[in-house]
Amino acid sequence: MIWYPYAQMKNMKTPYRIVDAEGVYLKTGEKNLIDSISSWWCMIHGYKNRELNEAMKSQIDRFSHCMLAGLSHDPVERLSEKLESYLPGDLNHFFFSDSGSVGVEVALKMVMQFNRNRGADRRKILALKNAYHGDTFMTMAVGDDEDYHSAFPKNPDVIHVPTDIPELERVFREHGGELACFIVEPLLQGAGGLRMYDVSFLEKARELCDMHDVLLVFDEVATGFGRTGNRFVSDLVLPDILVLGKALTGGYIGHALTAANKRVFDGFYGDSKSLAFMHGPTFMANPVACSLALKSIEIFERDNYLSKIKRIEEIAKRELLSFHDDRIADIRVMGGAFCIEVKDGKSLEGFVDFAYNRGVFARPFVRYMYGMVPYIITEDELVRITDTMKAWFRK
Repeated sequence: MIWYPYAQMKNMKTPYRIVDAEGVYLKTGEKNLIDSISSWWCMIHGYKNRELNEAMKSQIDRFSHCMLAGLSHDPVERLSEKLESYLPGDLNHFFFSDSGSVGVEVALKMVMQFNRNRGADRRKILALKNAYHGDTFMTMAVGDDEDYHSAFPKNPDVIHVPTDIPELERVFREHGGELACFIVEPLLQGAGGLRMYDVSFLEKARELCDMHDVLLVFDEVATGFGRTGNRFVSDLVLPDILVLGKALTGGYIGHALTAANKRVFDGFYGDSKSLAFMHGPTFMANPVACSLALKSIEIFERDNYLSKIKRIEEIAKRELLSFHDDRIADIRVMGGAFCIEVKDGKSLEGFVDFAYNRGVFARPFVRYMYGMVPYIITEDELVRITDTMKAWFRK
């Protein structure tokens, strides 16, 4: 029996069965559905991309996997070389893993051991209110979303702060010397409700982290590769550690990257093995995943995806921001993401089937009806999604 995610198995709705997918469409056999959420925000090039398919097949014909401990291979070396010039600042020490949650776990382990290695007794972690960083235990600890993790106890060593600069300053005044790091989803909080905030908050965070000798960690698993309209938010404000996932491989295979700057890396570098970072996922730097990442980055650059994302943002703003309904609390748009937040989540019950009947796959949650579309979407396809969202309130 398949145990499905985020579902009460006793009464869950039968899932739609996908038999094929191409472009922005998921195909059930009876319906072609525009995927309005990019299969949890990762399929930036859509489905069945010819170049990604070929990159994957070509690597599989050579070899599909080998461990990275004691071995290396051309795809990981070429990807690392590309990332050195592609990522901002000196975020050029790369630890690979197999999912975004694990990538964040790696970052948090790095933070804690970095401080231990330098003899600093810093055990508290600062995170945002409404944060979501994954479903593994340490990522749950820094998360702040009862809808996902209410079954598990809160970690008393984690402080949550709103995206409010005076409150951020207060926390640093009171706890700056205890903090190991400040971890954020920069500009756009995904599973916490598609919450959007201004870059000035991150600029102040960088300033305070420098002042109090605290590492700044950006979880760009969801925001990386253009989702906020920026290539990476790290291009605007430089963190000490950056985590990427989801779109890293164009959505084809689970893979993640935790990139650290030289200062963090040097904290583990020395003659003693006790300084070494003792972590090693079986599938880290999988050669197929690395080959896909290289090709995905090539397509993103070559086809000027930032201009595609800007157009998505323009269309979504045009179609949604002037829309009004008494049940709606807020409408917001940023880059390749848009959201209608309702006052009462019950007003979204039935929307999934409503969208299905109009040829759109949607998955609202709590009080949020949203889109995070593939970047190859056409204007007509995007308007079909926004029209479906508006039609729900007009019915």
